[in-house]
Amino acid sequence: MSALRWTDTRARRAREHGSVWVRLDWGLLVAALGLSLIGALLVWSATRRVEGDALLVRHLVNVALGMVLGGAVALVDYRGLRAYSPILYVASIVGLVAVLSPLGSTINGSHSWIVLPAGFSVQPSEFAKVAMVVALPLLLAEKRDADDTPRHVDVALALVVAAIPMALVMLQPDLGSMLVLAALVVGVVAASGAPARWVVGLLVVGAVGIAVGLGTNVLDTYQKDRLTAFANPTVDPRGIGYQTRQVRIAIGSGGLHGEGLFHGAQTQGGYVPYQQTDFVFSVAGEELGFLGAAAILLLEGFVLFRGLMIAYRAEELFGRLVAVGVVCWFTFQIFENVGMNLGIMPVTGLPLPFVSYGGSSMFASWLAIGLLQNVRLGMSARST
Repeated sequence: MSALRWTDTRARRAREHGSVWVRLDWGLLVAALGLSLIGALLVWSATRRVEGDALLVRHLVNVALGMVLGGAVALVDYRGLRAYSPILYVASIVGLVAVLSPLGSTINGSHSWIVLPAGFSVQPSEFAKVAMVVALPLLLAEKRDADDTPRHVDVALALVVAAIPMALVMLQPDLGSMLVLAALVVGVVAASGAPARWVVGLLVVGAVGIAVGLGTNVLDTYQKDRLTAFANPTVDPRGIGYQTRQVRIAIGSGGLHGEGLFHGAQTQGGYVPYQQTDFVFSVAGEELGFLGAAAILLLEGFVLFRGLMIAYRAEELFGRLVAVGVVCWFTFQIFENVGMNLGIMPVTGLPLPFVSYGGSSMFASWLAIGLLQNVRLGMSARST
């Protein structure tokens, strides 16, 4: 009898395990993996003349580790995700504080990194995005039904919770990550059903904050130089102006079909600084052409579309807001990264999700995919 019970238990677990694979959003998973592998090729093309295969191997290792982290998050019990939210938030705050301590290091003008042995580094602001995606929905959705509007005290508390990591990020200073967090906050608050005056107030505060940043010493000199170069590309032709001009030359020279992988003159000549990170899109534009760059944007757009579908179909407000947070995060970051490559947005140092080289960014992006899958698995389990 005990043998029969053991067999039945094994069979039930196998069925449950198999159902997880059936209920996954495979389109979302394949699109994210496709972007990561395309990114590996672009990173390799941009760095192989100097680094050989080293960054390619690291990028692929980052993708593999990111997928493991995302898979672990996807398989966490949906109810348990709420319980872990405060822990993730506190951990992100600890990481942001550690960056501002002697443990932090300055790279490319931003004191945003913790350098680890063997040449590895961690950027806590990337993980702060993940923490905010789960912390804000917990505060805005936990004490009410989907048909209710959040209480003013709940919205105020959520904004206070959001302000702490945003302030720590600005102290680094990391303008790009702070803007991502701001877009995430506005999107989640709006989707929560909060009164419109809260959303309008946030937009007004954001506009005032930008004006204050430009008119005072809140922003560092290099950040102001980036904004100045955006407004007038002819300024500082040997500095930030040179960088953005070379990026546009690379993209423009690609034409419709591109010059071919590993054959872009700007890319292979090393004329574009930070091309494997901030300006990886210029590699696609030059070597894969308009068609290749458009394919990357279509895949990024498909990830956003699947995220919106998960948000739309989520039965609980918490899951819906988690998905909305991820979509707002990715939408702003994709638009800003591609925009600064095309010269229609200022340079802020934001990576292109899944494509740019960088362990912290890759891990955070795959953790976000894990959160979307978690929401989908949670609603699928309740419907069966």
